[in-house]
Amino acid sequence: MSQDARMLDVAGLEAVLDLLSGRGYVLLGPTVRDGAVVLSRITSIEDLPAGVRDEQAPGRYRLESAGDGLLFGFAATAASWKPFLFPARRTLWELGADGLPEQPDADRTRRAFVGVRACDLHAIGVLDDVLAARPFADPDYAARREGIFVIAVTCAHPGGTCFCTSMGTGPRPDSGFDIALTEIMDAGGHRFLAQQGSAAGAGVLADVPGRAVTRSDEQAAAAVATAASEAMRRGVDTEGLRDVLYAVAEHPRWDDVAARCLSCGNCTLVCPTCFCVTTREVVDLSGRVGRDREWDSCFDPDHSHLHGGPVRGTTRTRYRQWLTHKFASWIDQFGTSGCVGCGRCVTWCPVGIDVREELAALRDTSTKEEFDGRPA
Repeated sequence: MSQDARMLDVAGLEAVLDLLSGRGYVLLGPTVRDGAVVLSRITSIEDLPAGVRDEQAPGRYRLESAGDGLLFGFAATAASWKPFLFPARRTLWELGADGLPEQPDADRTRRAFVGVRACDLHAIGVLDDVLAARPFADPDYAARREGIFVIAVTCAHPGGTCFCTSMGTGPRPDSGFDIALTEIMDAGGHRFLAQQGSAAGAGVLADVPGRAVTRSDEQAAAAVATAASEAMRRGVDTEGLRDVLYAVAEHPRWDDVAARCLSCGNCTLVCPTCFCVTTREVVDLSGRVGRDREWDSCFDPDHSHLHGGPVRGTTRTRYRQWLTHKFASWIDQFGTSGCVGCGRCVTWCPVGIDVREELAALRDTSTKEEFDGRPA
């Protein structure tokens, strides 16, 4: 690693941000707003959540002060990076002054994502495959994605709902970045091991002040990732999970979770990989006439509406569709799981439904003769 990495101090990281800003990138990163760590426009490291920790548990999110000055000491941000690549609402076309439909120009803004966690890096990779790498690519997504400079960061303090280790997606970034940071604060001071992941990343690191990486720096960075992995004590057993879910389509656990689920769609809104959309015709009082694309959720009864009514008309069937698609049929469609273990669906569920608990319950009884295991 020492051959493609440098050590930066806090001023060195500031220099990286200044350099990117000077090269025309819009800086986006974590910052504290309305009692949460959210992703927004930033201008310097002063905007980052220094010394902030987050307490995350099923249906619970709170911020607290650690007082240590770590800039990336929190877990997964309240929302993912998806809205910057795949906006919640986008105009497909609208009528111009001449009465003819006009399509908006592709968004080619050069953006720098600062502080992307490993789980979110994998989520962006999933979206890349689904929305940009296939024959029918989303042109808006492809245009937005093209200009992104990614500064990833090793997760040092995972939340109580994180399970990236069991999904093989973290806590240390392994690919998909231009620069990857591991933040270290010990007797050697506050510093960052900055690893280059692309030619663009190498070019930036070459133009900012830093020093060579020592063996002790590498050991300290590895210890950060190891401690984070050990802190995630509850995960998901993914061995054979696809087949388990296909076998339990009529399991009574679906009724149990449906009795608690509100069908609010929070889990799909905060999920970094969900990409379902709907379209709406727009005619408003301003005179605007057009068509918008908006995020949709499989928890919405209209999502599966065909002639005569919805295919999945109950909370039971909608929750089953979401969980089975995310952890099973997604693999058949796209060759990978649709879950990256960020835990947002657990944290932001109003009633605290924990997918780790639901999957474990389905697995534990999948071989017992307590239900009719025939596929629905």
